[in-house]
Amino acid sequence: TSPLSHSTGSDSGVSDSEESVFSGLEDSGSDSSEDDDEGDEEGKDGALGDEGHSGMEKTTEEQVQDGSPGPRTEVASARIGDEYAEDSSDEEDIRNTVGNVPLEWYNDFPHVGYDLDGRRIYKPLRTRDELDQFLAKMDDPDYWRTVQDPMTGQDLRLTDEQVALVRRLQSGQFGDMGFNPYEPAVDFFSGDVMIHPVTNRPADKRSFIPSLVEKEKVGWAGSSLAASMTCGPRRTPMPCWGATRCTCLHPSWPCQATPSRTTHLLNTCSRLVWEQQEPGERKLSFLPRKFLSLRAVPAYGRFIQERFERCLDLYLCPRQRKMRVNVDPEDLIPKLPRPRDLQPFPTCQALVYRGHSDLVRCLSVSPGGQWLVSGSDDGSLRFWEVATARCVRTVPMGGVVKSVAWNPSPAVCLVAAAVEDSVLVLNPALGDRLMADNTDQLLSAFVPPEEPPLQPARWLEASEEERQVGLRLRVCHGKPVTQVTWHGRGDYLAVVLATQGHTQVLIHQLSRRRSQSPFRRSHGQVQRVAFHPARPFLLVASQRSVRLYHLLRQELTKKLMPNCKWVSSLAVHPAGDNVICGSYDSKLVWFDLDLSTKPYRMLRHHKKALRAVAFHPRYPLFASGSDDGSVIVCHGMVYNDLLQNPLLVPVKVLKGHALRRDLGVLDVVFHPTQPWVFSSGADGTIRLFT
Repeated sequence: TSPLSHSTGSDSGVSDSEESVFSGLEDSGSDSSEDDDEGDEEGKDGALGDEGHSGMEKTTEEQVQDGSPGPRTEVASARIGDEYAEDSSDEEDIRNTVGNVPLEWYNDFPHVGYDLDGRRIYKPLRTRDELDQFLAKMDDPDYWRTVQDPMTGQDLRLTDEQVALVRRLQSGQFGDMGFNPYEPAVDFFSGDVMIHPVTNRPADKRSFIPSLVEKEKVGWAGSSLAASMTCGPRRTPMPCWGATRCTCLHPSWPCQATPSRTTHLLNTCSRLVWEQQEPGERKLSFLPRKFLSLRAVPAYGRFIQERFERCLDLYLCPRQRKMRVNVDPEDLIPKLPRPRDLQPFPTCQALVYRGHSDLVRCLSVSPGGQWLVSGSDDGSLRFWEVATARCVRTVPMGGVVKSVAWNPSPAVCLVAAAVEDSVLVLNPALGDRLMADNTDQLLSAFVPPEEPPLQPARWLEASEEERQVGLRLRVCHGKPVTQVTWHGRGDYLAVVLATQGHTQVLIHQLSRRRSQSPFRRSHGQVQRVAFHPARPFLLVASQRSVRLYHLLRQELTKKLMPNCKWVSSLAVHPAGDNVICGSYDSKLVWFDLDLSTKPYRMLRHHKKALRAVAFHPRYPLFASGSDDGSVIVCHGMVYNDLLQNPLLVPVKVLKGHALRRDLGVLDVVFHPTQPWVFSSGADGTIRLFT
């Protein structure tokens, strides 16, 4: 059944379904649930469109099998004759139901526009692949003359006249075959002298009489020029206050009224507002006042001061010419790599370790990276499994845990914790049981001397009850302990005491159970200490400086000046040539020991005080934790070439801790093997960022 029999009597005599058949576009009837609710008429139209579409598909399949041209070719050839009969002034093509709209707007949509009823006009189904197109090209003898209409999306078969027109245009000829470009030209004006002129109109009188208008212009210009040369250029007239009319020779603005004497005076409210404002915020630098006469106006109060400042400007002005250098601001900005090129580094929060009831002050990770220990103000020491965030052991310490450090030696399993005025050495007995037993044997192999030497600290063995919870040794000091840190080999231990004098820093030897004070005098309140990872150096950070001591020679090697008000934290690069310091005035300072004793770079990324800084033992990363609740991870590449400076790039800001008592992140430590970072906060949680 031909779809032409379902005409609905539109303006062109063709329904929407039929028009979609002519244009090569299928009518879907209704494209959404809203169109289904509009009534039965649109449903019928959709049904008619579906019938026409199915009929067209059947006809196409049969004609492809027979090798005859499809219905689109027949319809197109059938409509070529009457195409211009239905043409109108506002439509270029009656088959184009979309309008004069570029079809590339609909490249990403399944439809090509909308019809008069607001329904979508879908694109023709083109399910043929390249093999089908090649077979159709070989079977169709008219494939070479078939083109696609960009306005309607249908295939058109060019007639012989259209092919001839295209060939003529390609060869550079005129499109019209009947046009003769070589016709003889007819000259309207010839070179022969003729009896009668072309026009016999008499000449105007103005062609031989001087123009009065031009004369007036020349005279006015000459008079104004002469007046300017005599009296100077014309000035803008003053407003005619009180005059009934303007007597100026040239137009001016309308006359203004005479200003009253109280126009610029401030009332009481405006004066109070002016007095309460800052001098820089005031619109007027003076307060307008009213005087009875000009004789009552006083002299300017700052006359002598401004005259003196002007004299200073003239006296101190430079006497030589300064050459200005044109510098592009973009050249002053360092070319930093993109953060994505500096991966891996921690980017998101993976685990949260919950269990402490008060703020967590310190963290430490085992050398293998499997266990994590944390100390809190709730008086407990907790051991966590890193991969599962499970608390495997809780040891009550009986006081606030200020610092905790895991022994870096992989052969022993020991943890040192600073509680009040003692340093407790524990064996957590986690992981390998053989290593835990070897650690106990190593501690029990010590034989005390017959005459105990005088030491600044007392070494005490743990009782049986304390050994049940893992405590092995107790090193008692007379003053509170604020920090404890291990040497890289795991035999020496350095502590910082909150006291005055030269005994602020003590070094303990675990194998011989001896303690010594390496300094004879004090250089201020000690904040942090750290061992050099490869050389016999000890770094001591006071409030304003960082000193580097040689332990074997017992001498001061370097004194670093961080230019900070109060140093809070200290960390040494694994290679040992670079040091970073954090301060309570929100500064992070990077030192290059081979370059200078002054800071190589000062970073001000945090908004509040820095509490902890840390280097990664393997990756070129360092992190800082602050009271603003954030952890900033930076890329710090140190090159082997001494002529190349370190590359410092901030890559990520990690947030997650809540502020408690104006405190945020209290400690930061990296995982020994993975690019992960742990942070402890005042909210009682430990967070792992991976």
